[in-house]
Amino acid sequence: MTPRELRADIPALGEGTAYLNYGAHGPSPEYVVEAAGEFIADHEYGAAETDPYSHAFGTYDAVRERIAAFVGAEPAEIALTESTTDGIGRIAAAIDWEPGDVVVRTDLEHPAGVLPWKQLESAGVEVRVVETDAGRVDTDAFAEAVADARLVCFSAITWTHGTRLPVAELVDIANDAGAFTLVDAVQSPGQVDVDVNRWGADAVAAAGHKWLLGPWGAGFLYVDRAVAEGLTPGTVGYRGVRTPTAPEIEYEPGAKRFEVGTATAAAHVGLLEGIDAIEAVGIDTVEDRIASLTDRFKSAIPDGHLMSPRECESGLVTVDVAEPAATVERLADRGIVVRDLPGPDGVRVSIHAVSTEREVDAVADALREEW
Repeated sequence: MTPRELRADIPALGEGTAYLNYGAHGPSPEYVVEAAGEFIADHEYGAAETDPYSHAFGTYDAVRERIAAFVGAEPAEIALTESTTDGIGRIAAAIDWEPGDVVVRTDLEHPAGVLPWKQLESAGVEVRVVETDAGRVDTDAFAEAVADARLVCFSAITWTHGTRLPVAELVDIANDAGAFTLVDAVQSPGQVDVDVNRWGADAVAAAGHKWLLGPWGAGFLYVDRAVAEGLTPGTVGYRGVRTPTAPEIEYEPGAKRFEVGTATAAAHVGLLEGIDAIEAVGIDTVEDRIASLTDRFKSAIPDGHLMSPRECESGLVTVDVAEPAATVERLADRGIVVRDLPGPDGVRVSIHAVSTEREVDAVADALREEW
């Protein structure tokens, strides 16, 4: 499949709109939505003939296997969640925090990687923030901050600048300090190759509704099976234990302990179609196409206004403008969909492999009025 052919399968990407907001939401191909709907129909309409629990549980197993293969994990290391926020929250709730414990994050984190730790401050946990420069983490400052940390949380690709952080290197530094490592990877699957073993983190939270073009609700959480046994889920349900009716709780081995109870697998069934589509195009082709289009876009942005790296690191490109919210509204009136950021104060343009030269040129032309 070519990127153009994939684009043709996405009803939202009509001729009248230049959609460049994949870092927030990737509109789904028609067959993604159909697969999700067909699962619900089969599950509900066939309930009198097929055990709906067996149907769902078999689907959960198949989804875990497919996601695991996609990110370089084992099925037992994958838990199905609703979102990246959900996955991060499940890890935060699984640790027996004590007053004086230290959590380290960067100042580049999405609220998903900020709010769970802020909530812990009321319990006496110290949250230490590593200040960065232009989307870059100074490894010496990072090492100093994590020296006595219990947990470290950072993004693989920053939602603010589109920079790729050196995940494996930061994980090694945190490991040397004895800290638990949690990576927010939501901006990675679907636009870059993801191999959780290469990263070496204890846990990785992600979702498929952005670059994988999947539905909302299709989150997933990787937990290294070597550390899962030491984590006690903050919420327990029958999907997370070996025998729900046993007198004592015995959690499922690995990441599955973080799953709870009755939930539709529809979004995750749709996600599998999104993964299939991206793999049909090829992740190398996706990366090359994104690099070509972002290079084209950045060539129109003066140095003083480009807040992302000049060389391509991802499809997320942040541009400095005087009034970001007003600029987003002005571009929307022209049929161009981008978003503003709370920090840095700019407009973020998200360019996917399914984007076109026409869209890239349209947003560049519209932004020229800012300078």
